Amino acid sequence: MPRITYVAADQSERTLDLPVGTTVMRGALLHDVDGIAGQCGGYVQCATCHVYVGPDSPAALDAVDSEEDMMLEFTACPRTRDSRLSCQIKVTEDLDGLRVRLPEQQL
Repeated sequence: MPRITYVAADQSERTLDLPVGTTVMRGALLHDVDGIAGQCGGYVQCATCHVYVGPDSPAALDAVDSEEDMMLEFTACPRTRDSRLSCQIKVTEDLDGLRVRLPEQQL
């Protein structure tokens, strides 16, 4: 299973083995990772699963679509070029080693 690392605002890290096909948000919620709320359940309606994915990602992610782009305007912490909604990042074998940084707050 691909390993995904969640880096909290305080720089503490938690690495999880997640099944292919799940999302980075769902993995966080199932394993009680602090820092991802996911209030809408992954339907691109709340922006409470905001993460930062840097250019050092192990694989290219799918492009941000118009729905995700719109919701990223409503994040509690500043949006950057590295901002993504973790509900829109599906885990694949190519994402093994992905590191996502969590914002200071989601709400």
